[in-house]
Amino acid sequence: MEELYNKMQEYLNMDEEISFEEFSTYYKNVLETLTENHENFSEDEVWKGLFIVESVMSNAEARSKETKGSNAKKYAKMAQRFQLWAKNFAGRLHTLGYSDEQINERFEQMLEGEEPTQS
Repeated sequence: MEELYNKMQEYLNMDEEISFEEFSTYYKNVLETLTENHENFSEDEVWKGLFIVESVMSNAEARSKETKGSNAKKYAKMAQRFQLWAKNFAGRLHTLGYSDEQINERFEQMLEGEEPTQS
């Protein structure tokens, strides 16, 4: 998860958008990692998983509206699939005792590239 998280931070700090091919490859790598390992994620990995899927989801939603043709549909499908993962991770964090406010606060820290503080 650490490698995928670091790559997402890199993407978020870029000035230009990555190509559909690179976006799709990253999406598939994340999906494979989640499918194979999500049940054994540590709390930190759940946080990073939520951050990654939320970031991919919002970017894919935006791209689906800006893109024409078959790639627009592919972006929309990626966003839809990661919506389920986002719900899964948010639910796990709620089970660990985090409120929506705490989740949003920590997510904002991660979005700023800061090392999140424990609430």
